[in-house]
Amino acid sequence: MSAAFSPRSTPLPFVAGSIAAALFACEAMPALAQDAPADTPDRILVKGQPTTGYKVDEPALAKLTQPVIDTPQMIAITGRQEIEDRAATSLSDVFRNSSGIAMGAGESSWQGTNLTLRGFNARNDMYLDGMRDFGSYTRDPFDLEEVEVLQGPSSILFGRGSTGGVVNQVSKAPTLKGFLKAEGTGGTDSMLRGTVDLDAPVKALGEGTAFRLNVMGHSQEVTGRDQVQYRRFGVAPSIAFGLGTANRLTLSYLHQSEDDVPDYGLPYLLGSPAPVARSNYYGFGSDFLKTWADVLTAKYEHDFSANVTLRDQIRYASYERRWRDTEPQTITTGVTAATPLANIQVTRALQGGHSRETMLQNQMDLLARFKTGGIEHNLAAGWEIGPESSKPTYDNGINMPAASLLSPNESQAFTGTEFPRVSVSTTAFTLGAYLIDTIKLGSHWQVSGGVRWDRFDSHYVAQYYSNVAATLGQPTTSQNVHEVDSKPSWRGSLVYKPVPNGTVYFDYSTSFNPSAEALSQITAVRSLNTGNIGLKPEENETFELGTKWNLLANALQLQTAVFREDKTNARVPDPTNAAANILAGDQRVDGGEIEIAGNITKAWQFNASYTHLIGKTVRSVTGGPAVGSPLFNVPRDSLALWSSYQLTHRLQIGGGMNYQSRRFASPTTTPWTSIPGYTTFDAMAKYQLSDHIRFQVNVKNLTDKYYYDQLHGFHVIPGEGRTALFTLAFTG
Repeated sequence: MSAAFSPRSTPLPFVAGSIAAALFACEAMPALAQDAPADTPDRILVKGQPTTGYKVDEPALAKLTQPVIDTPQMIAITGRQEIEDRAATSLSDVFRNSSGIAMGAGESSWQGTNLTLRGFNARNDMYLDGMRDFGSYTRDPFDLEEVEVLQGPSSILFGRGSTGGVVNQVSKAPTLKGFLKAEGTGGTDSMLRGTVDLDAPVKALGEGTAFRLNVMGHSQEVTGRDQVQYRRFGVAPSIAFGLGTANRLTLSYLHQSEDDVPDYGLPYLLGSPAPVARSNYYGFGSDFLKTWADVLTAKYEHDFSANVTLRDQIRYASYERRWRDTEPQTITTGVTAATPLANIQVTRALQGGHSRETMLQNQMDLLARFKTGGIEHNLAAGWEIGPESSKPTYDNGINMPAASLLSPNESQAFTGTEFPRVSVSTTAFTLGAYLIDTIKLGSHWQVSGGVRWDRFDSHYVAQYYSNVAATLGQPTTSQNVHEVDSKPSWRGSLVYKPVPNGTVYFDYSTSFNPSAEALSQITAVRSLNTGNIGLKPEENETFELGTKWNLLANALQLQTAVFREDKTNARVPDPTNAAANILAGDQRVDGGEIEIAGNITKAWQFNASYTHLIGKTVRSVTGGPAVGSPLFNVPRDSLALWSSYQLTHRLQIGGGMNYQSRRFASPTTTPWTSIPGYTTFDAMAKYQLSDHIRFQVNVKNLTDKYYYDQLHGFHVIPGEGRTALFTLAFTG
């Protein structure tokens, strides 16, 4: 039995607690429902329903009780139509629809989807239908209805993490409509992709029962990159009972696996990406990354009335990985700007291992609208509880053959020796409870306030192994660390509505990052290791002033905000003890952003966003980042644009661009390692051959720009070259 589910951390407490809470709610809620405002429209039952077009008015996240325009926080939502229009085949592709997001490259602890949001790493802030999704895998949008990016600290909603914001993936769910969608895609990057989306009512199991099945198969190379190959498969069945009634139960399962030849890109040279061919590959043809993600979820919803709903969701998730990849690191001894590239060698650093992460969590939410003394309340309250575990073994290598920087031998056989460097077992138990109330004071003013309390109990055990040839792989030292962090989070907002279609708001919110936030991600600065023993969580706060407007008869939505985000006690090296960290740093991001989404005319859809960020270190110590140094992977300016136009009844065209300014990969070195900014362009055309068949062409990176996409402190991955995708789709 896994330590995560040992008797000491058994799920029985949260199962019993869920039953007790449900029984209490069933007794108390009917009385509360009697005080609900009779003229309040029914908004609870439409949460998470499919949308059309580029403008999404309702966040699917149940904890957000107000429409987007009245929510005092920037929220970028990419719906299913835009995902399909852009031919997005990974969650990273979907992120290109929003500015303020920069993609990071992985390493042993950080493989899969990895991003920076509003200046801070959001690798641990991925959610699926409101519940944590912390596995290291490449997320595919085949089973997603939409993707919500909530900007700014959100610990009030999600607990630990969320310094720069969170990403909530919204799964497709069964409906009573009944349809079949099938797509096949081929591309110039050897792309072969097929998806099926089947939705069917099942009357034999009772009225309101429906089944949905999504299946995906995907294989591709990367234009302009040698050797790299991605292969993945996914299946996601779900069944819902009681649709359209006051009692609804949805059971769903997601499986996704991948078998890749991973891309670790290019090395740096003297503070910049090495000036070599985009196609250069420094790994071995036998490198691999294999992942398996399995997520099983049960969700029950009960409407006491149109104004009071109780939701209970329980999930078991398992994420497994096996990998061996090669990180290129330039040998810089004796290298100057005058050294010929042909004379420079690259060290091939082996990164290997295997891991398994699990989670069993219960989450309960109560949503209620009611009046007290003539004042309308929109209340969201709930709790979450459950264990998590992470058990990785990280490998290193010796006797790895070097490679030429200018012309690496891509067919060279792997001849190194792989050995375990450290094995880790981390178990954690989360308990959190929250309450948020939005009070409407007449037709012009709203006040929102909330508090959440979290207890995060983690136990970290690590066994280190020798990297000396004579005793290679033999156990050496070990660690055994137990930490308990209890922390409140706060949010307070004031919203002014001068007219029904416009709001002006001010928001203050907090978040925190425990030492064990990433469980066993031991290579990260946030990891729970010897240097962080006894450290309290990092603390973050944000101040945001913004305005939102629905324009052109509510067809177009405008959001804009200015903000300051502070990490007030960042971890930095202890100047008196090189093996320890202390909470003596401050990091700050000042910024502003604007987003426009929706229809300019009936035929013209538009989505554009621009973000300006100034991220820097404002307090540090000797040995830490210099005061004034830029933050990692934060572009000062970024722009994302996509637009489509219906030329005729059958023909639609579209196009877009992405721009990011310079980013810094290692602001602690001198000179600061950085990568240049870039601008790329995409195009789309689709033609409705019949009522049921559509043909679509997408061209990505139209100008074949050589640019750097995913950033890491030791390597950088180029973006794909010009790529054409051809899709034939059936809908019936």
